[in-house]
Amino acid sequence: MNISTRGDTTLAQAMQVLRRSNVREGKPFPLGATWDGLGVNFALFSANATKVELCLFDDSGETELERIELPEYTDEVWHGYLPAARPGTVYGYRVHGPFEPDAGHRFNPNKLLIDPYAKQLVGKLRWGPELFAYKMDHADKDKSFDDRDSAPLMQKCRVIDQAFTWGASRKPETSWERTIFYEMHVKGFTKLHPLVPEADRGTFAGLANPSIPAYLRSLGVTSAELLPIHAFVDDSYLEEKGLRNYWGYNSLAFFAPEPRYLQSPMVSEFKEMVNQFHAHGIEVILDVVYNHTAEGNELGPTLSFKGIDNASYYRLMPDQKRYYINDTGTGNTVNLSHQRVLQMVADSLRYWATEMHVDGFRFDLATILAREPYGFDEGGGFLDACRQDPVLSSVKLIAEPWDIGPGGYQVGQFPPGWAEWNDKFRDTVRSFWKGDSGVLPEFAKRITGSGDLFNKRGRKPWSSVNFVTAHDGFNLNDLVSYNEKHNEANGEENRDGHSNNHSWNHGVEGPTDDPEIIELRERQKRNFIATMMLSHGTPMLLAGDEFGHTQQGSNNAYAQDNEISWLDWLGITSQGRSLREFTRKVIAMRKAFPILYRGRFFVGAHNEELDVKDVTWLSPSGEEMTTENWHDGNARCFGMVLDGRAQESGIRRRGSDATLLLVYNAHFDVVNFALPAVAEGKEWLGLIDTNQPEAQLASFPFGHNYAVTGRSLVAFGLSAEDSATRRLRQGVGSILEVMETPLPGT
Repeated sequence: MNISTRGDTTLAQAMQVLRRSNVREGKPFPLGATWDGLGVNFALFSANATKVELCLFDDSGETELERIELPEYTDEVWHGYLPAARPGTVYGYRVHGPFEPDAGHRFNPNKLLIDPYAKQLVGKLRWGPELFAYKMDHADKDKSFDDRDSAPLMQKCRVIDQAFTWGASRKPETSWERTIFYEMHVKGFTKLHPLVPEADRGTFAGLANPSIPAYLRSLGVTSAELLPIHAFVDDSYLEEKGLRNYWGYNSLAFFAPEPRYLQSPMVSEFKEMVNQFHAHGIEVILDVVYNHTAEGNELGPTLSFKGIDNASYYRLMPDQKRYYINDTGTGNTVNLSHQRVLQMVADSLRYWATEMHVDGFRFDLATILAREPYGFDEGGGFLDACRQDPVLSSVKLIAEPWDIGPGGYQVGQFPPGWAEWNDKFRDTVRSFWKGDSGVLPEFAKRITGSGDLFNKRGRKPWSSVNFVTAHDGFNLNDLVSYNEKHNEANGEENRDGHSNNHSWNHGVEGPTDDPEIIELRERQKRNFIATMMLSHGTPMLLAGDEFGHTQQGSNNAYAQDNEISWLDWLGITSQGRSLREFTRKVIAMRKAFPILYRGRFFVGAHNEELDVKDVTWLSPSGEEMTTENWHDGNARCFGMVLDGRAQESGIRRRGSDATLLLVYNAHFDVVNFALPAVAEGKEWLGLIDTNQPEAQLASFPFGHNYAVTGRSLVAFGLSAEDSATRRLRQGVGSILEVMETPLPGT
């Protein structure tokens, strides 16, 4: 055991140091710093280290009090137990070992390191050359060795007590079929919210304000998907430009909440937020980034994993281990082929699911997590670990199924039990409503659950997460207001961000006073929202789209921690309020008619007893679409009859036998659509017309030529005086009832 003190200490402090230094061997599990009521066990994995020092700091993390060599090494885990340590103890690690970059080893005990299992971080990382294990001005850069102490610039870890009283609230456990995601940012959602106390804005405490989950519930969404909340780092090049990593896709600690989102010094603040959301029936989904870390490539800083065991934690070039495999585009790739690294990720997921009560995870660049050294493998270690784990297999798992590595695009290829972001839905729906030619057949696939991608191995339509906008790319207002990206605020001369956006400004780039353009843009917004909510699959709405928030043409606002990204609640216009009411109405319609979220794909199945099909495609004449109709590149208007009567009786649920007619017209002009005859003694009841969002639509007889306005969507329900129709009318009534519910936060 090697014990030394740092800095001037009083006698009392010295005695405290001696009490703390009564280190015992402890246990190699669980990994991390674990308070057991009597002391704290410290355990750190490193297969290639030669010595590990536990460094203890004062409460502020500014003064290093002592270093204690962990006395035991078991199964590649260094461990020790401090009887006198308590929750609140601030610590970090210094790890000794070879500094041999060519062999993949970058140990440097002069660099203080974050515990990969740290449950809370203290302080703020300050950039400086001391954070790098090499001398930045050396000719051979990363092969040199820097002996300066990085502790003064580093964040530290804090031991926590995980005790928390959850009370009576329980996880909502919303079924996949009924799930509606709402992608939101902790700070951006609350920073300007008038009902959130100013001191709480931008934090978990702000989200825990009852008005926030009440708003989500009133809107009709079921699951809040939070952009990354794991502790992350602001890139040095952003700080130099006065910017920040606003989105947070730059993780450093997979068990610790980001300190900037804590209004109080207590991690339990996150639990209080989750508890409040659950009390309102809203699930909490975390966007997680396990594919890379904030340490970058061989020229990046040494903050944690790189200094603990670089060769284990990262994928290195097989023949040049000095360099990193960069399938993420961020400089490094986490090595989930290593059993201990895989364990860390699985432990992190279980921690957030069990200890923090979150309901699921959306995995950034998930293809990387499923990639073994030989390529993408749905039977790889990570996916197998999730599939067999009793905790992880029971929560919602959502993949972003692409990356920039070999074989990186894997939409539809994740195993059963997973949902996937479907960018084909996004791009096809955008192209259709923009009026692109030849899109109709592809559009039909996307609005019926993308069965060509997901209808296999018992996967269900909910496997397709349908979105038109997300944090990355144009939001809804800007999608209909800009032809080109406008990312100048990022300081990269507008070179960043995607250029292929399938967007359309409708005649003017950016804001306009032209009433005709404004009217068309608003209708297009309604078209996008209605298409998404009435499609088969799991819809995802981007926060602020329901009232037309703008990012001023930016499609890559990752560094904009300002009014560009923050939702302006007090600036919502009359058009924004109208759009929000329409959004609530169409979400309520989705919930009212189970046929819109039924558990089987629409495949044209025929019910011989009733002589009906589950889906029938119609041309504007009201006749069934022909091969010629499908291949007409100029066709931009068609109808879709979803007939609930075609379902097998054994799989019906209340209201699922309702029949709907959806008419999509992406043509620039009015199309007279002949309403088809589908059953005797009935008629079509108008439900939604995106050209008349607030109108009470009438009933129409079969054969009626309904004038479908150019670029609009119309929905009808089959009406008659029987039990099915009574339920239908009750469904419409529930829509109107929801519409009368006042919205908090307005």
